[in-house]
Amino acid sequence: MTPPAAPVRVIAVASGKGGVGKTSVSVNLAMSLLNAGQRTLLLDTDLGLANIDVMLGLSPRFTLADVFAGRCELRDTVMEGPRGLWVVPAASGKRHMTELSPQQHVGLVHAFSELDLPIDTMVVDNAAGIADGVLTFCQAAQDVIVVVCDEPASVTDAYALIKVLNRERGVNRVQVLANQVQHPAEGRQLFEKLERVTSRFLDVTLGYLGAIPRDEWLRRSIQRQEAVVEAFPSAPSSVAFRDIARRAGQWQSPQGPRGHVEFFIERLVSPNARSATA
Repeated sequence: MTPPAAPVRVIAVASGKGGVGKTSVSVNLAMSLLNAGQRTLLLDTDLGLANIDVMLGLSPRFTLADVFAGRCELRDTVMEGPRGLWVVPAASGKRHMTELSPQQHVGLVHAFSELDLPIDTMVVDNAAGIADGVLTFCQAAQDVIVVVCDEPASVTDAYALIKVLNRERGVNRVQVLANQVQHPAEGRQLFEKLERVTSRFLDVTLGYLGAIPRDEWLRRSIQRQEAVVEAFPSAPSSVAFRDIARRAGQWQSPQGPRGHVEFFIERLVSPNARSATA
């Protein structure tokens, strides 16, 4: 089957610090997009402490570590997860995977142009922090979501991440998602804290994507190794994730490459010209 020439929407999920629920956000956003009719691939780029496969109860035969070791091709790592979600797993406990060169990170991005999968959206789960790989994968996406929670270090580190993305990688638009909030107003307050600082010091536009409530059902779903939107669809967090996915689905589609490293670059280069020569 020939993949469609339409551009792929790539959404990078990141956080300044660990422990804010970023991977749970990635898993449930991907499942919500899938359930909304988007053919979706979930890519784990937490190259040293990967856990997407664990969260979904999957047992990968190959991971990205095998790709870099030359044991398989990128396409060999693609697994089918729940409801037909495609998953590309990374490796856990492989310290050398955290020491890849900038050129290797860019090479992984470019490898996706050769991946013949008919997908509409890819969700990229990044490692926490501001390592080179995180910056490259966020730079290569059309949209970046930064996950924060109500801890001073989370907000401070989120600002640090946004600052480096903006000043070093030219990212000028970031979506903020508040996680584990006690009430909706808390999420808006977290966003406003970040916006006050970024508007003073950075050339970046922040959007408020919404908030995910602290939810016992979400904790239970993690124990069951399922997405909460699948395990407990009526849970408060599931409702919130579906709303987040709906908003993400309304973002403007990519119009073409921005001129630097990007995922699925081939599908961003003149789809009409490609189909005419096919």
